[in-house]
Amino acid sequence: MRTMTDGGFALLIVLWTVVLLSFLAFAIASAGRGQIHTTDLLRLHVRLQQEADGGVWEAAFHLLDTSAGHWGADGADHLIRRGNTRLDLRITSEAGRINPNIASTGLLLALLRATGSDMHEAQALTLNIRAWRFPASSDGALLPGGPAAYVAAGLPYGPPGTPFQSVGELRLVLGMTPVLAARLIPHLSIYWDDEPVVEQADPVVRQAMMSVGNTFPTGGMARAEQVVSIESAAMDRSGARAFRHAIIMKAPADNAAVPVRVLEWDIPEGK
Repeated sequence: MRTMTDGGFALLIVLWTVVLLSFLAFAIASAGRGQIHTTDLLRLHVRLQQEADGGVWEAAFHLLDTSAGHWGADGADHLIRRGNTRLDLRITSEAGRINPNIASTGLLLALLRATGSDMHEAQALTLNIRAWRFPASSDGALLPGGPAAYVAAGLPYGPPGTPFQSVGELRLVLGMTPVLAARLIPHLSIYWDDEPVVEQADPVVRQAMMSVGNTFPTGGMARAEQVVSIESAAMDRSGARAFRHAIIMKAPADNAAVPVRVLEWDIPEGK
């Protein structure tokens, strides 16, 4: 015979089952909404990255343009709006920077001093930068900052004895801290094969050049737009952003099929 207690127990089971099913339904719906939101964010990032990448080519087009639409490699900001997207573009000449692969030790020392290093630190780093390219002297003797110094510092690598392949490689030089690298690297370029052009050089580079008595080359402006850095930032109304940095080189005038060559293509550090 069924009692009231049995009926109450059955009702309790039913209620708990309903609560559990409701909880599961809510969890599934929430997970689905989360996945949809994540997918929307990924789509937005991909779209903005495509916009930022396209901005590099937009800037390159204006750099090559010989009409009134020409953009100079002068670091000026250029704003373009496309629907809900804002593009901020900037072209800067590499001609105002110092090439660590060809700079004299005196100029490297002066640049380190101009970026805030004391004399002792600047001298040690100058030797280490040179030793990165030339670990041994002409008679085979090891120089300060050579392989033995890296072993003593517990580093798993040493100077390759080759030119720097990127300015970021200077971060690997013995004694180069993140703070020192952040101050030094903006003034360097491995793509400019001459002394800095005075019209393109920033105050730090000018100070370093003048402190060692180096003269700025004449006629450099004619080549100042030959190798340039392009920064592109895309932002939509929500505040989401995407970035692209590129270094490009103009092709010779008779090579119309490939007007530019991409030397670097990356996302700026910290972006």
